[in-house]
Amino acid sequence: MLQNVFQTFFTTAEKPKLGLFTTIAAGVANMLLDALFIAVFRWGVAGAALATGISQCIGGLLPLLYFLRPNSSLLQLVKTNMDLPILCKACTNGASELMSNISGSLVSMLYNFQLMRFAGENGVAAYGVLMYIQFIFVAVFIGYTIGTAPIIGYHYGAGNHSELKNMLCKSFLLMDTAGVCMMLLAKILAYPLANIFVGYDHELLEMTRHAFAVFAFSFILAGLNIFTSSFFTALNNGAVSAAISFTRTLVFQTLSVLVLPIFWGLEGIWWTITVAEILAFLVSLCFLRWHAGRFTGTSRAKD
Repeated sequence: MLQNVFQTFFTTAEKPKLGLFTTIAAGVANMLLDALFIAVFRWGVAGAALATGISQCIGGLLPLLYFLRPNSSLLQLVKTNMDLPILCKACTNGASELMSNISGSLVSMLYNFQLMRFAGENGVAAYGVLMYIQFIFVAVFIGYTIGTAPIIGYHYGAGNHSELKNMLCKSFLLMDTAGVCMMLLAKILAYPLANIFVGYDHELLEMTRHAFAVFAFSFILAGLNIFTSSFFTALNNGAVSAAISFTRTLVFQTLSVLVLPIFWGLEGIWWTITVAEILAFLVSLCFLRWHAGRFTGTSRAKD
């Protein structure tokens, strides 16, 4: 938790490079300790768990020590009074992230259930590979939203509506461009990436390659939906942010993975995430239009 939360603090403190250094240090430590504990000491899974725990401590404690001491940034941890209303509001505002994580776990179980029905163990294995690769691609979108959230929050608090509109328009253009590029990259790399994970089985390799080529279309809108949810979080509107995340990660994916296979079988499962992203994008546009006065300054009546 500390490692993740401090990334936002580093951005707010105008020290994003320190955040990057901390993440890299934790990742490198994890890899080196994995090699040491598993390959040298032969500690197996327990060694992998210990390596992960130590690397997370590095990622969480280094920023904590930095902000506890006097530093050159805009932030420093100091003694303060307990403010329960503010804490409760912060927790409410973070409801979208809560829904995303809960929904992701539930939907994954549903995917596995459907894949066992239509494709057996190979389908589940192919889906597992897709999830690993998806996280690498989507991490770019998540990183951008983490980096821009403090900027959006600052301009909203300062009433700089022109800057908010500028951030929204340019971020949409950037997310859409990045989404198209990732879609093309994913389609090009579908076979090489699948071969890394399941190259030992030709049938499974072909299933995974095809699934990833179809799955790639979801990247076109994924960044836009992730950013829109984060945008409303930064505007201190946790309800809208949670609604976007809830419909995107649970409602639409659940409906799609249950309905599409009825008509298209296994192929319908591979198209589920893309259909869910399209429907979620329509919801995002509706919320942006409905709450336009919140970031344009034209009207406060709809807040």
